[in-house]
Amino acid sequence: MKIISGKYKGRNLKGFDIIGTRPTMDRVKESMFAMIQNKVSNAVVLDLFAGSGSLGIEALSNGAKKCYFVDNNKEAIDTIRENLKGIENAVLENTDYNKALKSFRDDAIKFDIIILDPPYDRCFINKILTFIYDNQLLNDNGIIVCEYEKEKVINSNLHIYKERKYGDKTVTIFDIE
Repeated sequence: MKIISGKYKGRNLKGFDIIGTRPTMDRVKESMFAMIQNKVSNAVVLDLFAGSGSLGIEALSNGAKKCYFVDNNKEAIDTIRENLKGIENAVLENTDYNKALKSFRDDAIKFDIIILDPPYDRCFINKILTFIYDNQLLNDNGIIVCEYEKEKVINSNLHIYKERKYGDKTVTIFDIE
């Protein structure tokens, strides 16, 4: 696993073998960041199911101002911490996604980019999208990037900005209409 573009391009990342995680394939990550490249510079990013931190670190590599990495797996957080050596503007939170989202709401923290790449078998992206919208966690002109497999992802309050399929995987990017 490597950073594919930006300031840290070519940097090797650890964590492809963390139990309970599924790293985003490089070709999917490359396409995903090509779709959002005009939104990344100076963005405040949330990588909600961070795993190895690959997607959030890619955002920082491409000019994001700050990234919050959230994962409830201590091994994942330790791996992210190691992958972030020499990289600034990162906040790590070893907690459940529900607690993290409520904490961001209570602290009035908003994001320009929210990355949702939860375990595919959980099917709770729709619940998270509703919480993000209802609690105004997305800044004006912000986007939510969702990577999923079997889940039917919809939200009547959000607009599909872009969508791509990669075999069984789908990446849908939402913005507020």
